Amino acid sequence: MSDPPRADMKIVLVTPEIPGNTGTIGRTCVALDLELILIRPYGFDISEKSVRRAGLDYWKHVRLSEYDDWAGFMAARAPRRDQLFFFEDDGTGGTVYDPAYPPDAYLVFGRETKGLQPGILTGMEDRVFRLPMRSEHIRSLNLANAATAVVYQAMRAYLA
Repeated sequence: MSDPPRADMKIVLVTPEIPGNTGTIGRTCVALDLELILIRPYGFDISEKSVRRAGLDYWKHVRLSEYDDWAGFMAARAPRRDQLFFFEDDGTGGTVYDPAYPPDAYLVFGRETKGLQPGILTGMEDRVFRLPMRSEHIRSLNLANAATAVVYQAMRAYLA
């Protein structure tokens, strides 16, 4: 039996606002050996203690890339359309369980209070997915919790 292909997925945070979420997601990236891509502007200073505290002593091991804006990220990385997966509470492309994630997927999340800017999603409506929630009492999940749930689902075929 051959080993599954090695995943080289990336988590992309567009204009993150809460340093603790970014630190926690960075820690998840270290655990899964994934790159964390941050797109400015941030709602915090990346060197803040709260980012490092959430990432614990793992932050120094985060494979971190930063871009000034979405256009700069797209120009530098030039991802294929089928590599991009966007996540919003009201995703119209289905749930996180629907896609077959390629090993080089970009898992894209927006800011905590407003999500992804509409211009980023123009023409990508079928690439916007959601985590199912059963209770009408919850509008959204914490970004770090959502990103962790998504990345483990996306990597399911690649984890032994």
